[in-house]
Amino acid sequence: MTIAGIFPGQGSQSIGMLVALAEQFPLVNETFQQASEVLGFDLWALSCEGTAEDLNKTINTQPAMLAAGVATWRVWLEQGGCQPKALAGHSLGEYSALVVAGSMEFTDAIAMVRHRAQFMQEAVPEGTGAMAAVLGLEDTAVLEVCEKAANGDVIQAVNFNSPGQVVIAGDKAAVERALEIAKEAGAKRAILLPVSVPSHCDLMVPAAEKLAKQLSLIDLAEASIPVVHNVSAQTVSGDVAVRDALKQQLFKPVQWVQSIQQLKNEHDIDTMIEFGPGKVLFGLNRRIDRNIKTLPVFDPASLEKALQLCEKST
Repeated sequence: MTIAGIFPGQGSQSIGMLVALAEQFPLVNETFQQASEVLGFDLWALSCEGTAEDLNKTINTQPAMLAAGVATWRVWLEQGGCQPKALAGHSLGEYSALVVAGSMEFTDAIAMVRHRAQFMQEAVPEGTGAMAAVLGLEDTAVLEVCEKAANGDVIQAVNFNSPGQVVIAGDKAAVERALEIAKEAGAKRAILLPVSVPSHCDLMVPAAEKLAKQLSLIDLAEASIPVVHNVSAQTVSGDVAVRDALKQQLFKPVQWVQSIQQLKNEHDIDTMIEFGPGKVLFGLNRRIDRNIKTLPVFDPASLEKALQLCEKST
Protein backbone atom coordinates (compact mmCIF):
# COMPACT_ATOMS: atom_id res chain seq x y z
CA MET A 1 0.00 0.00 0.00
CA THR A 2 1.36 3.41 -1.01
CA ILE A 3 -0.33 6.42 0.57
CA ALA A 4 -0.87 10.03 -0.43
CA GLY A 5 -2.21 12.70 1.90
CA ILE A 6 -4.84 15.02 0.41
CA PHE A 7 -6.40 18.15 1.90
CA PRO A 8 -9.82 19.72 1.16
CA GLY A 9 -10.42 23.40 0.51
CA GLN A 10 -13.36 25.78 0.82
CA GLY A 11 -16.73 24.11 0.82
CA SER A 12 -15.88 21.40 3.34
CA GLN A 13 -16.28 23.66 6.39
CA SER A 14 -19.15 23.38 8.86
CA ILE A 15 -19.93 24.68 12.32
CA GLY A 16 -18.63 22.16 14.87
CA MET A 17 -16.12 20.58 12.51
CA LEU A 18 -13.49 18.52 14.35
CA VAL A 19 -15.24 18.89 17.74
CA ALA A 20 -15.31 15.11 18.25
CA LEU A 21 -11.62 14.85 17.33
CA ALA A 22 -10.73 17.74 19.66
CA GLU A 23 -12.50 16.06 22.59
CA GLN A 24 -9.98 13.21 22.43
CA PHE A 25 -6.89 14.93 21.07
CA PRO A 26 -5.67 18.26 22.56
CA LEU A 27 -3.52 18.82 19.47
CA VAL A 28 -6.59 20.07 17.62
CA ASN A 29 -7.19 22.92 20.08
CA GLU A 30 -3.46 23.65 20.23
CA THR A 31 -3.31 24.00 16.45
CA PHE A 32 -6.30 26.34 16.35
CA GLN A 33 -4.79 28.34 19.22
CA GLN A 34 -1.64 28.85 17.16
CA ALA A 35 -3.76 30.12 14.30
CA SER A 36 -5.79 32.37 16.61
CA GLU A 37 -2.63 34.08 17.87
CA VAL A 38 -1.71 34.97 14.29
CA LEU A 39 -5.22 36.17 13.38
CA GLY A 40 -5.98 38.08 16.57
CA PHE A 41 -9.31 36.34 17.24
CA ASP A 42 -10.50 32.94 18.50
CA LEU A 43 -10.69 30.78 15.38
CA TRP A 44 -11.81 27.70 17.31
CA ALA A 45 -14.74 29.58 18.86
CA LEU A 46 -15.75 30.83 15.42
CA SER A 47 -15.56 27.29 14.01
CA CYS A 48 -17.50 25.71 16.88
CA GLU A 49 -19.87 28.37 18.19
CA GLY A 50 -20.06 31.00 15.44
CA THR A 51 -22.69 31.30 12.75
CA ALA A 52 -22.48 29.50 9.42
CA GLU A 53 -22.68 32.90 7.76
CA ASP A 54 -19.50 34.08 9.53
CA LEU A 55 -17.61 30.82 8.99
CA ASN A 56 -18.52 30.87 5.31
CA LYS A 57 -16.99 34.31 4.78
CA THR A 58 -13.90 33.71 2.66
CA ILE A 59 -11.59 35.58 5.06
CA ASN A 60 -12.63 33.17 7.86
CA THR A 61 -13.12 29.98 5.86
CA GLN A 62 -9.60 29.90 4.47
CA PRO A 63 -7.67 30.02 7.79
CA ALA A 64 -10.25 27.73 9.43
CA MET A 65 -9.88 25.05 6.76
CA LEU A 66 -6.09 25.34 6.79
CA ALA A 67 -6.04 24.90 10.58
CA ALA A 68 -8.46 21.97 10.35
CA GLY A 69 -6.34 20.14 7.78
CA VAL A 70 -3.09 20.65 9.69
CA ALA A 71 -4.70 19.74 13.03
CA THR A 72 -6.03 16.47 11.62
CA TRP A 73 -2.62 15.67 10.14
CA ARG A 74 -0.87 16.37 13.47
CA VAL A 75 -3.23 14.00 15.26
CA TRP A 76 -2.55 11.38 12.58
CA LEU A 77 1.20 11.65 13.16
CA GLU A 78 0.83 11.64 16.95
CA GLN A 79 -1.18 8.41 16.74
CA GLY A 80 1.46 6.68 14.61
CA GLY A 81 -0.15 7.10 11.19
CA CYS A 82 2.04 6.03 8.26
CA GLN A 83 3.92 8.62 6.24
CA PRO A 84 2.55 9.49 2.80
CA LYS A 85 4.72 9.22 -0.28
CA ALA A 86 3.17 12.37 -1.82
CA LEU A 87 0.69 15.14 -1.03
CA ALA A 88 -1.90 17.31 -2.76
CA GLY A 89 -4.57 19.80 -1.71
CA HIS A 90 -7.64 21.07 -3.50
CA SER A 91 -7.32 24.84 -4.04
CA LEU A 92 -6.83 26.28 -0.52
CA GLY A 93 -5.89 22.74 0.59
CA GLU A 94 -2.61 23.14 -1.28
CA TYR A 95 -1.42 25.38 1.56
CA SER A 96 -2.16 22.59 4.06
CA ALA A 97 -0.12 20.20 1.90
CA LEU A 98 2.81 22.64 1.81
CA VAL A 99 2.74 23.00 5.60
CA VAL A 100 2.70 19.22 6.04
CA ALA A 101 5.58 18.89 3.56
CA GLY A 102 7.65 21.32 5.62
CA SER A 103 7.78 23.85 2.80
CA MET A 104 5.82 26.57 4.61
CA GLU A 105 5.60 27.34 8.33
CA PHE A 106 2.09 26.91 9.71
CA THR A 107 1.91 30.42 11.16
CA ASP A 108 3.13 31.92 7.87
CA ALA A 109 0.51 29.90 6.00
CA ILE A 110 -2.30 31.12 8.28
CA ALA A 111 -1.33 34.75 7.71
CA MET A 112 -0.93 34.10 3.98
CA VAL A 113 -4.38 32.56 3.43
CA ARG A 114 -5.99 35.42 5.36
CA HIS A 115 -4.25 37.83 2.97
CA ARG A 116 -5.24 35.60 0.05
CA ALA A 117 -8.90 35.72 1.03
CA GLN A 118 -8.81 39.49 1.54
CA PHE A 119 -7.18 40.09 -1.84
CA MET A 120 -9.71 37.81 -3.54
CA GLN A 121 -12.67 39.68 -2.09
CA GLU A 122 -11.13 43.06 -2.93
CA ALA A 123 -10.59 42.01 -6.55
CA VAL A 124 -14.29 41.39 -7.18
CA PRO A 125 -16.94 43.36 -5.26
CA GLU A 126 -19.44 41.08 -3.56
CA GLY A 127 -22.39 40.29 -5.80
CA THR A 128 -20.60 40.92 -9.10
CA GLY A 129 -18.90 37.54 -9.47
CA ALA A 130 -20.21 34.00 -9.22
CA MET A 131 -19.31 30.31 -9.38
CA ALA A 132 -21.48 27.40 -10.49
CA ALA A 133 -21.23 23.64 -10.74
CA VAL A 134 -22.04 21.93 -14.03
CA LEU A 135 -22.81 18.22 -13.73
CA GLY A 136 -23.15 15.67 -16.49
CA LEU A 137 -21.26 17.32 -19.34
CA GLU A 138 -17.88 16.47 -20.85
CA ASP A 139 -15.09 18.96 -20.14
CA THR A 140 -15.05 20.07 -23.78
CA ALA A 141 -18.79 20.74 -23.68
CA VAL A 142 -18.37 22.93 -20.59
CA LEU A 143 -15.64 24.91 -22.34
CA GLU A 144 -18.01 25.45 -25.27
CA VAL A 145 -20.75 26.60 -22.88
CA CYS A 146 -18.38 29.20 -21.41
CA GLU A 147 -17.43 30.43 -24.87
CA LYS A 148 -21.07 30.87 -25.85
CA ALA A 149 -21.97 32.59 -22.58
CA ALA A 150 -19.09 35.08 -22.49
CA ASN A 151 -20.51 37.93 -24.57
CA GLY A 152 -17.57 40.13 -23.56
CA ASP A 153 -17.60 39.06 -19.90
CA VAL A 154 -15.22 36.72 -18.03
CA ILE A 155 -16.51 33.14 -17.77
CA GLN A 156 -14.19 30.14 -17.45
CA ALA A 157 -14.07 26.50 -16.40
CA VAL A 158 -12.05 26.66 -13.18
CA ASN A 159 -12.29 23.36 -11.27
CA PHE A 160 -11.96 20.06 -13.13
CA ASN A 161 -13.11 18.11 -10.09
CA SER A 162 -14.09 14.75 -11.56
CA PRO A 163 -15.43 13.37 -14.84
CA GLY A 164 -18.79 15.09 -15.30
CA GLN A 165 -18.25 17.67 -12.57
CA VAL A 166 -16.76 21.00 -13.60
CA VAL A 167 -17.04 24.32 -11.77
CA ILE A 168 -17.24 27.55 -13.76
CA ALA A 169 -16.56 31.09 -12.53
CA GLY A 170 -16.55 34.70 -13.70
CA ASP A 171 -18.80 37.71 -13.98
CA LYS A 172 -22.19 36.91 -12.43
CA ALA A 173 -24.21 37.73 -15.55
CA ALA A 174 -22.06 35.45 -17.70
CA VAL A 175 -22.27 32.61 -15.18
CA GLU A 176 -26.07 32.92 -15.13
CA ARG A 177 -26.14 32.81 -18.94
CA ALA A 178 -23.89 29.75 -18.85
CA LEU A 179 -26.28 27.91 -16.53
CA GLU A 180 -29.08 28.19 -19.07
CA ILE A 181 -26.84 27.20 -21.97
CA ALA A 182 -25.50 24.23 -20.01
CA LYS A 183 -29.01 22.97 -19.30
CA GLU A 184 -29.86 23.31 -22.99
CA ALA A 185 -26.69 21.34 -23.79
CA GLY A 186 -27.90 18.44 -21.64
CA ALA A 187 -26.32 19.06 -18.24
CA LYS A 188 -27.92 16.96 -15.49
CA ARG A 189 -27.59 19.90 -13.11
CA ALA A 190 -26.21 23.43 -13.36
CA ILE A 191 -26.38 25.32 -10.08
CA LEU A 192 -24.95 28.49 -8.56
CA LEU A 193 -22.62 27.91 -5.60
CA PRO A 194 -23.01 29.90 -2.36
CA VAL A 195 -19.73 31.82 -2.67
CA SER A 196 -19.02 35.52 -3.08
CA VAL A 197 -15.67 35.20 -4.84
CA PRO A 198 -15.18 33.75 -8.36
CA SER A 199 -12.00 31.81 -7.66
CA HIS A 200 -9.46 30.58 -10.23
CA CYS A 201 -10.57 32.81 -13.11
CA ASP A 202 -9.03 35.88 -14.78
CA LEU A 203 -10.91 38.21 -12.41
CA MET A 204 -8.43 37.08 -9.74
CA VAL A 205 -5.31 38.37 -11.55
CA PRO A 206 -5.14 41.56 -9.41
CA ALA A 207 -5.42 39.42 -6.27
CA ALA A 208 -2.65 37.15 -7.54
CA GLU A 209 -0.30 40.11 -8.01
CA LYS A 210 -0.89 41.23 -4.41
CA LEU A 211 -0.47 37.66 -3.15
CA ALA A 212 2.86 37.33 -4.97
CA LYS A 213 4.19 40.33 -3.03
CA GLN A 214 3.14 38.75 0.29
CA LEU A 215 4.63 35.40 -0.69
CA SER A 216 7.97 37.08 -1.39
CA LEU A 217 8.15 38.12 2.27
CA ILE A 218 8.19 34.60 3.76
CA ASP A 219 10.75 31.81 3.68
CA LEU A 220 9.93 28.60 1.85
CA ALA A 221 11.90 25.40 2.33
CA GLU A 222 12.27 22.46 -0.04
CA ALA A 223 9.37 20.07 0.53
CA SER A 224 10.31 16.88 2.39
CA ILE A 225 7.35 15.11 0.73
CA PRO A 226 6.51 15.81 -2.94
CA VAL A 227 3.49 18.12 -3.39
CA VAL A 228 1.45 17.87 -6.60
CA HIS A 229 0.29 21.40 -7.42
CA ASN A 230 -3.19 22.33 -8.71
CA VAL A 231 -2.12 24.39 -11.70
CA SER A 232 0.17 21.91 -13.41
CA ALA A 233 -0.69 18.61 -11.68
CA GLN A 234 3.08 18.31 -11.25
CA THR A 235 5.61 18.69 -8.45
CA VAL A 236 7.94 21.67 -8.59
CA SER A 237 11.32 22.33 -7.01
CA GLY A 238 12.64 25.51 -5.43
CA ASP A 239 10.98 28.41 -3.63
CA VAL A 240 10.59 30.51 -6.78
CA ALA A 241 8.61 27.74 -8.50
CA VAL A 242 6.39 27.17 -5.45
CA ARG A 243 5.62 30.88 -5.15
CA ASP A 244 4.76 31.00 -8.86
CA ALA A 245 2.49 27.95 -8.54
CA LEU A 246 0.60 29.59 -5.66
CA LYS A 247 0.30 32.87 -7.56
CA GLN A 248 -1.02 31.17 -10.69
CA GLN A 249 -3.41 29.04 -8.66
CA LEU A 250 -5.54 32.11 -7.95
CA PHE A 251 -6.44 32.69 -11.60
CA LYS A 252 -5.89 29.31 -13.26
CA PRO A 253 -8.00 26.13 -13.02
CA VAL A 254 -7.67 23.47 -10.35
CA GLN A 255 -6.65 20.35 -12.27
CA TRP A 256 -7.89 17.88 -9.66
CA VAL A 257 -8.55 14.98 -12.04
CA GLN A 258 -5.04 15.28 -13.47
CA SER A 259 -3.57 15.64 -9.97
CA ILE A 260 -5.13 12.38 -8.79
CA GLN A 261 -3.98 10.63 -11.96
CA GLN A 262 -0.48 12.03 -11.42
CA LEU A 263 -0.39 10.72 -7.86
CA LYS A 264 -1.35 7.28 -9.11
CA ASN A 265 0.82 7.11 -12.23
CA GLU A 266 3.98 8.95 -11.15
CA HIS A 267 4.03 8.20 -7.43
CA ASP A 268 2.40 4.72 -7.48
CA ILE A 269 -0.29 5.83 -5.04
CA ASP A 270 -3.10 3.33 -4.44
CA THR A 271 -4.53 4.79 -1.20
CA MET A 272 -5.33 8.37 -0.22
CA ILE A 273 -6.08 9.80 3.20
CA GLU A 274 -8.23 12.95 3.21
CA PHE A 275 -7.22 15.03 6.23
CA GLY A 276 -9.91 17.48 7.32
CA PRO A 277 -13.66 17.90 7.70
CA GLY A 278 -16.16 16.48 5.26
CA LYS A 279 -15.79 13.88 2.54
CA VAL A 280 -15.67 16.07 -0.56
CA LEU A 281 -12.42 14.69 -1.97
CA PHE A 282 -13.49 11.15 -1.07
CA GLY A 283 -16.53 11.63 -3.31
CA LEU A 284 -14.57 13.19 -6.17
CA ASN A 285 -11.90 10.49 -6.10
CA ARG A 286 -14.48 7.72 -6.35
CA ARG A 287 -15.63 9.23 -9.63
CA ILE A 288 -12.07 9.77 -10.89
CA ASP A 289 -10.72 6.26 -10.23
CA ARG A 290 -12.49 3.61 -8.16
CA ASN A 291 -9.27 1.60 -7.99
CA ILE A 292 -7.81 4.23 -5.67
CA LYS A 293 -8.96 3.75 -2.08
CA THR A 294 -9.72 7.04 -0.29
CA LEU A 295 -10.35 7.29 3.44
CA PRO A 296 -11.53 10.53 5.06
CA VAL A 297 -10.16 11.36 8.52
CA PHE A 298 -12.19 13.90 10.50
CA ASP A 299 -13.31 12.23 13.77
CA PRO A 300 -12.10 9.46 16.13
CA ALA A 301 -13.93 6.67 14.28
CA SER A 302 -12.60 7.60 10.82
CA LEU A 303 -9.12 8.11 12.31
CA GLU A 304 -9.17 4.63 13.84
CA LYS A 305 -10.30 3.07 10.58
CA ALA A 306 -7.45 4.70 8.65
CA LEU A 307 -4.89 3.80 11.33
CA GLN A 308 -5.99 0.15 11.20
CA LEU A 309 -5.45 0.15 7.45
CA CYS A 310 -1.92 1.45 7.99
CA GLU A 311 -1.22 -1.26 10.58
CA LYS A 312 -2.33 -4.00 8.17
CA SER A 313 -0.01 -2.72 5.46
CA THR A 314 3.11 -2.69 7.66
